[in-house]
Amino acid sequence: MEFTCYTLPNGIRCIHKQVRSAVVNCALTVNTGSRDEEMSEQGLAHLLEHAFFKGTTHRKAFHINCRLENLGGELNAYTTKEETVVHATTLRGDFAKAAELIADIVFHSTFPQRELEKEKEVIVDEINSYKDSPSDRIFDDFEDMIFVGSSLGHNILGCKSALMKYTRDDLLRFVARTYNTDQMVFSVIGNVSAKRFKDTCDRYFGGMGESLRGFTRDAVVPVASFSKELHRKCYQAHCILGGRAYNLNDERRVVLSLLTNLLGGPSANSLLNLAVRERNGLAYNIEAGFTPFSDTGLATIYFGTDKERADECLELIDLELTKIRSGKLSDRLLHIAKKQYLGQITIAMENNESYMLSAARSFLVYNNIDAMETIREKIGTVTRDEIVAVANEIYGTQNLSMLMYR
Repeated sequence: MEFTCYTLPNGIRCIHKQVRSAVVNCALTVNTGSRDEEMSEQGLAHLLEHAFFKGTTHRKAFHINCRLENLGGELNAYTTKEETVVHATTLRGDFAKAAELIADIVFHSTFPQRELEKEKEVIVDEINSYKDSPSDRIFDDFEDMIFVGSSLGHNILGCKSALMKYTRDDLLRFVARTYNTDQMVFSVIGNVSAKRFKDTCDRYFGGMGESLRGFTRDAVVPVASFSKELHRKCYQAHCILGGRAYNLNDERRVVLSLLTNLLGGPSANSLLNLAVRERNGLAYNIEAGFTPFSDTGLATIYFGTDKERADECLELIDLELTKIRSGKLSDRLLHIAKKQYLGQITIAMENNESYMLSAARSFLVYNNIDAMETIREKIGTVTRDEIVAVANEIYGTQNLSMLMYR
């Protein structure tokens, strides 16, 4: 493993990779997201992410905002269905300041009610911006349907009516229940020695009391495939095809990741981009995605097009999926797909911030980080038969659902 790993007595895991750079990237990744909210807490995980920046026992909001920015660095955070991440980028000499600030806002936030009320208005504006963006909103609606009856389904932002009722006591209870030290990873990539890394972790994170996870996530319930149209005020038709997919511990996720990239990855020569955009000029954007969760996953194909030509797009997509499901994937195309995907991963790993965040998530889930040679081997051994089997299971008619705005 390229990373130095160190576990504090309170259970916080720390990982570090030393590279030659004037910049240090660091983050605290917590295995807590919107999925861990109870029914009466929807939107609370995301509100908490915002509230971290509003004051601690040591600092007011202004001082939090200025601490790293005045040094040319930056502090930020984001919330997903299963994680919350607070991350910073600084010059090498300011690494300890960044670590101390992250520890301060996560473990010593006071959540002043006056600041919370102002931040709720900011989140309301964020909710409204999502509603004005059908290409974003359709994903939320689709996930609501695919994961109906599960906390995975509801929107990360929550709803306005619930949001306005939350108090600092609600945040404190949520933190006490879900921010467990055995579910945290502090990750660092930069020109920091192993000793300095360990000393910094001990100093700023080692003094926190131990807190063990005392709950398990609710299992998702079965759902039948569906085909639905919703009428929204939008100029285009927006459409998602997809269904449930493999979880983080299913080895077939590697095969599906490769298939997803082949079908609708970021390259202009993805199969769906060639069929729908390049050869027929039907869509500006068409993409495929795969998101694995702890016990399930989500595979999607999204496109936006003229309302009159949406059915034509669906026919072209079905044609490409049928080719894959029936085994019409040449050895040459599979070889190119593997080489392309490996190249994208290698280039992405050159972005230290991106690599740090993905490594932290890997360590959080697997307590391990695959070396590039291991990744290369896993992708290189994928066979055409495996691609066909996964395509039939994930993109077969029995699993495929559709939601369209038109």
